[in-house]
Parts: sequence; structure tokens; C-alpha cells
Amino acid sequence: MPTPIQIPVSTMPSPVSRSVAVIGAGAAGLCAALELRKEGHQVVVYEREDQIGGTWVYTPETESDPMSLHPARKLVHTSLYASLRTNLPREVMGFRQYPFMASKKPGRDSRRFPGHEEVLEYLKDFSQVFGLGDLVRFGREVWHVELVEDRKWIVRSRIRDDGGDDDSEVYDAVVICNGHYTEPRVAELPGIDVWPGKQIHSHNYRVPDPFRNQIVVIIGGAASSDDISRDISKVAKEVHISSRSVEIARLGKLSGHDNIWLHSMIKSVHRDGTVAFNDQTEVGADVIIHCIGYKYHFPFLKTDGIVNVEDNRVGPLYKHVFPPTLAPWLSFVGLLWKVVPFPLFEFQCNWIAGILSGRIPLPSTTEMMSDVEALYASMEASGIPKRYTHRLDTEQFEYDDWLGAQSGLPPVEEWRKKMYWATSRRKRKVPEAYRDEFGEDRDLMAEAHEDFKQYYIGMAPALL
Repeated sequence: MPTPIQIPVSTMPSPVSRSVAVIGAGAAGLCAALELRKEGHQVVVYEREDQIGGTWVYTPETESDPMSLHPARKLVHTSLYASLRTNLPREVMGFRQYPFMASKKPGRDSRRFPGHEEVLEYLKDFSQVFGLGDLVRFGREVWHVELVEDRKWIVRSRIRDDGGDDDSEVYDAVVICNGHYTEPRVAELPGIDVWPGKQIHSHNYRVPDPFRNQIVVIIGGAASSDDISRDISKVAKEVHISSRSVEIARLGKLSGHDNIWLHSMIKSVHRDGTVAFNDQTEVGADVIIHCIGYKYHFPFLKTDGIVNVEDNRVGPLYKHVFPPTLAPWLSFVGLLWKVVPFPLFEFQCNWIAGILSGRIPLPSTTEMMSDVEALYASMEASGIPKRYTHRLDTEQFEYDDWLGAQSGLPPVEEWRKKMYWATSRRKRKVPEAYRDEFGEDRDLMAEAHEDFKQYYIGMAPALL
């Protein structure tokens, strides 16, 4: 068991301690709890499940509605499939203040791109080392968060799946860390009402066995589509991937696979089971799997329309974190995608904690709103769809470094940036083997581990 670390509280001349509710005990919620407590705030974390980890807690259980559309369906938080491995090396993926190093414990996954079980164990170690478990109220589902008098927030929670034992508490601030991989987005397919096959969303995909000897169409061209298509191809008769990417569709067939075909977007589906693509090809399919992502979903949050979700844009939010008119008393962590998530959480949470204590200044409401409007105008002028508002990709490290500059944190390590891009290049070059074949970043690996030793030696020598 890792040795708990004594967390230093901020040494500001006149620290201001706030009571803060954190919604969710996944990676983002744990990081928020740590940074808020370091800053001297009083923290309570609400977690509807009975353990930490959020989306990294695997279960073979799936929702009662395979498309996850029915409002009365039994909810399952995680979207993990059994075969999932990280698409980032552990050196890049880990928190900066707690390196994701290979554990020497029996049964642990020492690969650089470990399976999901290892990520959960890492988060458990993180929680144990920093003593975060005592801050979490397990099995409590938050169903109502609302601003009340004196700019306080009332948080109502209940025992999950119980419906009773309603509990209400008032806080100075709320940090929302409930993730965005639970409420699926689905494709609109002309003719789907009469199509006779089966549909599921990737949220409910776990193992390939149910698709044995079937013809499967997968909609989507991102990471989950890549993984699931290869997973299913081991047992399916045929797998057909429908993607927005014209370049991918032109390839015709996935290299190295005899039974995976690549297509353009679906034009229509028909009563006889046919799926017709825009590239003029057709296939008779048994199953369609929707792998097109998720919706931001905050059913518990009541702001009288101040914060809304429109075409998957949560807004208005200053720097994807603060609603200008409610800042700093309401904030969001982890909305961004196409990013290295765990270090980004650290930058966001440190910034939030410092602003709440008064250590870090926040621009005026007018200035924050102007910044948001400038972002929206820039996206519109560039023809970027609204649903890509929280997509960073190539701009992620600039964003991290901006937050670091606001908070007095060092910028993202150069080896981390270079290793991330080296991994991206290798994935494009050898998509089947990029997790296990590497060479160009070996020097970066050595640099990372040396950095771990220098950076953490005074804080946690037992980890080295």
C-alpha cells in the first residue's frame, strides 16, 4: 500500500477558505479534491458509485437500452470495453505530481500502454497516497444543484438507486467533474425506423462475442471505432466502418485485415437490411454500432439558463471552466477533448483553487464574456462547427501553459509534448502495433524518468 503523503496547505498571507462541493470522484474529481485541499478549502466529493475511478471502473454490465436513449433506462456510468488499452504512454498520461510509473506489485500491468485495469489501480494509488478517500461520500447521487441566497449553492443528494434519504447541504462553490462519456450521441439515419437489424451505442460495447459471424457496420472514425472494429473483426464475418473522413473512405479496406472495409458516411438504411453509403456501396448488415461520441449532460444543474448545452457546446464558459456571471463559484473540469487529460486536470484545478482562495485574480465578468464571444466568433469565421468548441488537439499545450502561467506552475515538460506527438506519428504509421513498437521516443523515456526523479524526490521518495 502506498505511503500517504502530507499535503502542504497554501502559505498565502491571508488565505480564504471556502466550502466546496466536487461532483464526481473520477480522475478529474480526485484532482480537484487534492488541489482544493492544498489551497486550504473544505472539500466534499460526491460519488454515485461505491468506489473512485469514474469512467475507469469497468463492468461487464450494460444499460437496459442498448442505444442509451430511453430516459428510464438503468444507467451504467462507464463506457469501457474489456480490451481497452490506453492510447497514450503512461509517462505522458500520468499526473505531473504523481508519475504513472510501472508498479512492481504482483499482477500489475507494466506495459507503457497499459489496459484500463492498470489506470484504475493508478488512480486508487493516487487517492491513497494523497489521502483523498476520506473526502468522498460514496453511493450518493447528486440530483439537484442550484444557486440560492447570498450566492451560495445548495447541493441535494440521495443514496443511489434508493430514491430516499434526500440530503441537502449548502456550499460556497461547486466544481463539476462528472465526465462526458455516459450520455451517447447517435447518428440520424434515413430509413432507420424500418431497418430490421440491431443497433447499439459503443457505450454498451464490452466484448466481441455477441457479434460472432455477423456483418457489422460501425459509425465513427475516432479511437473507440478503431479499437472496437479490430476487436470485433476477430469473430465477425465482416466489419464495415463508416467515417466522415474522405481520406479514410478512399482506402477501401483496412490494411492488414481481410474483413474490415472502409466507407464514406451512411446515405440511408432499408427495410431489407441494406445499409447504403455515400460512396455508392451497399452492404446487408446485422448490426449498426454508433461510435460517434457523447453529449455533455448535467441534469442536476439548475442555473435558469445561464449555463446551457447547445450542439454539444457548454456555455458560455471562460477558458472552458467558468461561466462568467457565476464565476468563480461554479466551475467545470475536464470538458476538453483531444487532450492529455490528467495533466490538464491539474492545471485547471490548481487555477480554480487559487482563484477561490484569492491567490489568483480573475478578470471581470465583462472581460470574461468578451473572451468567450471572441472564441465563438473565431470558430464561426473559420467554419468550425459548434460541437467542436471543447476540442483542443494541437492547441492543448498552449492552453495548459496559459493556465500554468496564471497559477505560477511550470509549463508542460518538453519531453511530454514531444512524446505525445511521437506517439501520434507512430499511431498513423503503424496503427496495429504503435502501443508495443517504439524507438524514436526512447531518449524521451529516459528524460521523463530522470525528470520524475528530480521533480518528485523531495516529495515522495518511496515512489521512486
